[in-house]
Amino acid sequence: MSDIEEKLQHARALLEADSGEAARIALLEILKIEPNNPAALLMLAGAYFYAQMYAEAEMVYERLVLAEPGSGMLSIALFNSLWKQGRLEDAADEIRRFISAADPVEERETLERYAEIIKTIAAP
Repeated sequence: MSDIEEKLQHARALLEADSGEAARIALLEILKIEPNNPAALLMLAGAYFYAQMYAEAEMVYERLVLAEPGSGMLSIALFNSLWKQGRLEDAADEIRRFISAADPVEERETLERYAEIIKTIAAP
């Protein structure tokens, strides 16, 4: 097991133990070594979101979305980060961006979820 894999396991254990701040610090240390490590970025974004640090989560999710623009999981996470900040127009923009980037077959479930969200938002 590599040093990075061990550090990721340690960070995951900290998250599971509800030691969010220590986990975020550990993940940031990993990202100093490997700035584009997708596992560390994803865990860090989730840790920020869980801690209700939505602006920080948004920044990390945006970075992940740039790397994988058609990922439904990442789009929903970014959408939720924006929504929780009350940035409804930006959240709607993320839906539009995702619809244009997504593979309609692979991301059918996410597209259906977004269709339901749009109906709810548009309802009088």
